[in-house]
Formats: sequence, structure tokens, C-alpha cells
Amino acid sequence: MNLIGDIAAIRFPLPGPGSVTPPDLYFDACEQAERLRAEEAENLEAASDGLDTDPLLLALQDARARKASADAEIRRLLAYGREFHGARPYRLESLAEASGMTISGIRTAYGNDEITEVAREVHREPNRRTARSLTKEALDQ
Repeated sequence: MNLIGDIAAIRFPLPGPGSVTPPDLYFDACEQAERLRAEEAENLEAASDGLDTDPLLLALQDARARKASADAEIRRLLAYGREFHGARPYRLESLAEASGMTISGIRTAYGNDEITEVAREVHREPNRRTARSLTKEALDQ
């Protein structure tokens, strides 16, 4: 049993036969997964040795951080779709389906912090007046 190798294999599984499109890229996809596994194992071993920490716990902490980052990105994308996209915001139903959330979840998924972050990134104010006033106050501080 090689803990670090097993963790790398779980993190970067090999594609199954028939899962790669076009099919003639299957072996390239397998090679890429093997390279990523080797890099992950090397990085995980260096980090666990340097921090004197269990590699599984490090991998779990890293996965949790990636999940938190993905959740924050989803909130910013939802804010963009509802507050910044043209005269008509994306429909709640469309955003709910694409994000895997409920319509009520979309309504509460983001707030003024995310609207302000998006305003900074896209260099413009939101379309809706209520969001514009909240964002302007936050950007002025």
C-alpha cells in the first residue's frame, strides 16, 4: 500500500474506455492522468514531509479549499448573471438548473460582497438600481 500514490490515483482517476471524445485521444488522456498523478504524488510527498503532516489529511484540506473556491466562484457567476448581464438578468430557472441549486437558493446564494467583487472585476456597476447603490457605497469605502 502506497498512501501517497493511492491519494494521487483517487485525485486523478484514469478515464474509462469510451469516456474520451474523440476516442483516438483516449491514450493521450491516460498519459495526462498518469503525469498528473506523478506530479500530485511528488507535491504531496514534499508537502507532507515539509509540514510533518499526514498526506491524507493534507489532501482533504486541499480538496476542501478547492470546494470553497468553487462555491465562491459560483456565487460570483450567479451575481453576474442576475445583476450585470444586460437589461434582462438571466432567469432564475436557468441559473438554478445550471448550478444545481434551487430557485430560492439562487436568490440567497450571493449578496453585496459578491456583487462588489464582480463590479471590481468587470469594471462596471450592476444594472439594477438597488444593487448599484449598495455597490457604490461598498466601493467608496
